Amino acid sequence: MDIRNIGIIISREYATRVRKKSFLVITFIVPVLFALLCTLPAVIMLLSKEKGKVVEVLDESGIVMPYLEDSDAVAFIECRDGDLDTLKKGLDAAGADAILHVSPLDSVRKTVSVDMYSVKPVSVDIKESISAMAASAVEDYRLAGYEIKDLKQILEDVKADIPVSTYTLGEDGQEQITSSEVYMVVSIVLTLVIYMFIAMFSGMVMTSVIEEKSSKVAEVLVSSVKASELMFGKIIGVACVALTQFFLWIVLAVVIIAGVNATVGLESLAGADPAQMEQLTQMSGMDMSMVDTIVSGGNSEMAAVVETLKDLNYGQLVFSFVVYFLLGYLLYASLFAAIGSAVDNEGDSTQLQLPVTIPLLLAFFIAFYAFEAPDSQLAFWGSIIPFTSPIVMLARLPFGVPAWELALSIVLLLLTFVALAYISARIYRVGLLVSGKKTTFSDLWKWLRQR
Repeated sequence: MDIRNIGIIISREYATRVRKKSFLVITFIVPVLFALLCTLPAVIMLLSKEKGKVVEVLDESGIVMPYLEDSDAVAFIECRDGDLDTLKKGLDAAGADAILHVSPLDSVRKTVSVDMYSVKPVSVDIKESISAMAASAVEDYRLAGYEIKDLKQILEDVKADIPVSTYTLGEDGQEQITSSEVYMVVSIVLTLVIYMFIAMFSGMVMTSVIEEKSSKVAEVLVSSVKASELMFGKIIGVACVALTQFFLWIVLAVVIIAGVNATVGLESLAGADPAQMEQLTQMSGMDMSMVDTIVSGGNSEMAAVVETLKDLNYGQLVFSFVVYFLLGYLLYASLFAAIGSAVDNEGDSTQLQLPVTIPLLLAFFIAFYAFEAPDSQLAFWGSIIPFTSPIVMLARLPFGVPAWELALSIVLLLLTFVALAYISARIYRVGLLVSGKKTTFSDLWKWLRQR
């Protein structure tokens, strides 16, 4: 192969794709969309809450009404007179949205039944809120039946919430507070990003090959350069585009994190006292019950999160991501390039893609298991076998992986890529010039054996 020809093809592929508006849009819009996606659930919950609902209550038990507390979403009005049928007929005239009927108290089972009637279905939040308040009323009624003084307070006093602080020990025996949840989040992010990159850019190679073959551009190019040079130039050119996009995302992420740190101050959150956290809670609308979980002296959950983020080996993570992305991408891109050369349109590639996409999907599912058990046999072998290792190893990496496992995984992945690249190049050489018939696996085998 002529390195100069490959370099020319790489430059052509890279320049063509980087100059596209879609590349710029994806590169700079995706981080913003990802940030919005993180806050979207909270926004949706805030905007989707119902307000101003009026519920008339007919409490025949006499124990539930005192527990029904008004909120922004619902207001309760007690109906002391009248029967249920009359209230249902006059629902619209009364200006209420629903009627809540509590049955007479069952003295044997010590419970009540609750029914709700409305013209329009009530929201799940309102239904669950009423259910919780009614359950609390029945529980207190049952506790009172034991005639034990201050029984409710006793039960509250014996409840215990014991947070577990986790530490990792260094080689010198020094302990470092850590948060397993942070490792899991980092693992999930790395897995999603590398899966997306490998699948997206490998598919891009196949699409590009199919387009050039169907437009007869490939025949012109093959007359000037070798088919293997064209294949490797295209694969490496797209890889350079992917790396450019990845490093731009890193720069944008660093800028965003630096901005958040300058505005909020992660260190201040780690050492915040309960009064400061309470003030932050009131500003953010967080439930006060979360403050007790977050703040527990010097070893707070927030401190563990901040310390874990500071202790992560970002250099190793970035280096490993680049290595596994490159090798994993090269492995799958070579296979997708061979598939693209064997078909005339994307519709015909579905059958040939199946054996290639199944290992990629399998790796994705194993990675989600690795979040919970990073040292299990399934996670270990998934991170060693070349077809799944690029994704599964990155899922395990934040939790700590021995150096020999990392080295073995990379070496096997590299050797597998070399072997598959050789096989794909032989198929690519023949398939690029064959058209007019639907390719089968037996055809690929014949092309592979041709000299």
